[in-house]
Amino acid sequence: MKALVYHGPGKKKLEDVAKPSLREATDAVVRVTKTTICGTDLHILKGDVATVAEGRILGHEGIGVIDEVGTGVSRFHKGDRVLISCITACGKCEFCRRSMPSHCEQGGWILGNTIDGTQAEFVRIPFADTSLYPIPEAADEDAMVMLSDILPTGYECGVLNGCVKPGDMVAIIGAGPVGLSALLTTQFYAPAHIIVIDLDDNRLEVAKQFGATAVVNSTDGKAVEKVMAMTSGKGVDVAIEAVGVAATFEICQEIVGAGGHIANIGVHGASVSLHLEKLWSQNITITTRLVDAVTTSLLLKTVMSGKLKPKQLVTHHFTLDDVMKAYDTFGNAGKERALKVILTNK
Repeated sequence: MKALVYHGPGKKKLEDVAKPSLREATDAVVRVTKTTICGTDLHILKGDVATVAEGRILGHEGIGVIDEVGTGVSRFHKGDRVLISCITACGKCEFCRRSMPSHCEQGGWILGNTIDGTQAEFVRIPFADTSLYPIPEAADEDAMVMLSDILPTGYECGVLNGCVKPGDMVAIIGAGPVGLSALLTTQFYAPAHIIVIDLDDNRLEVAKQFGATAVVNSTDGKAVEKVMAMTSGKGVDVAIEAVGVAATFEICQEIVGAGGHIANIGVHGASVSLHLEKLWSQNITITTRLVDAVTTSLLLKTVMSGKLKPKQLVTHHFTLDDVMKAYDTFGNAGKERALKVILTNK
């Protein structure tokens, strides 16, 4: 089968590799029909994720059709259409029972990390019964791919961890796919204002279309000044960091108001400065989280009702054969006006 293989920082190649097979009774092998590229994949290619070994097939998102199931799988059968969660959950360990499967003792974020991932024609899914979701008959497939990772990530790590409430002033720093997912799901809680901050005017325009009440281009270095002016000098109730670099975390610390929340989503490959000399007395809550994907069922129902429309995050389509071009497009998102790209297997 064809698969995109990681060969160290900055190196990847579409190769012919062996089709995966069942290893445990609880496994399923899924024929991947659609997958996508995540910002985390770009972090891997930068060398930011040390757990990814050379020779690993990348990717942790997608949908597909069950090709084979182990004898211990009871919820799924050959031919079923399924949504692949970015988080593999055994469903039995202490962390899974605490609704924190991101730290599952036998799973967690392993696809495209410590085991082969979804940017391939087939993928092996451990603990299939608790790591896959059935796709409803009338579901839009592109929308389903968005439920693999970015929607639960934006919702859980940003909105839920940020404790967004009705009437809040919310700022989202970063208008990439995850930041926009946070923007879409923040609106579940009727905040008074949602300010989106980014360097790219195109993404800021998209943010306005998705429900931002104000946008700020931070290219001039005056984002903090502008946000403080919008909030009469009080700062925001919730600052959601959705990039993963020191500069955006710095903005969060500067704009959060007394009693506010900083909810970090971004994957940080380098250290940041924490200004406790300013924040220690301000009743600030700072949260971090790896997505647990425990809200996937909730989000799936919301998508199927038509109240959440993640398909609008998709801007480009490619075949798996064109995965290198897809990475170039996604890696040059500003120039290409790219949000999420869909990779389809023929």
